[in-house]
Amino acid sequence: MGFLTEFKKFAVKGNVIDLAVGVVIGAAFGSITKSLVDDIIMPPLGLIISQVDFSSLKLILKDAVLENGKEIAPAVSINYGMFIQAIFNFLIIAFAIFLLVRTINRLREKEAAAPAAPASKEEVLLTEIRDILRNQKV
Repeated sequence: MGFLTEFKKFAVKGNVIDLAVGVVIGAAFGSITKSLVDDIIMPPLGLIISQVDFSSLKLILKDAVLENGKEIAPAVSINYGMFIQAIFNFLIIAFAIFLLVRTINRLREKEAAAPAAPASKEEVLLTEIRDILRNQKV
């Protein structure tokens, strides 16, 4: 089998296509979640915590070097506010995935708990005969 034929067979498999669709949707969901956290959740939370913009929270380790009003070397800082926003992003995405997996698991449980097809009369009779024969052995 040629390389291109083998690659085509691999790429057209349902699992690969499903994975590709999942990655694209995941990336889009990530940007939506980032916007939700940055633009909707964090501003009111910052307002509650004395008008703080979380993205600007940082611990400056070394000030910027200025010469004639121009910045020669940027400040060295730990941007913990951005880290807090990233944690919120992660928690929202993790919660959404948890809800999705939970829903899928419940649907699978319902399918597994679905009653089996009723046994035919022949199957019932054969089962009874088997049980009788099993009980008669000594």
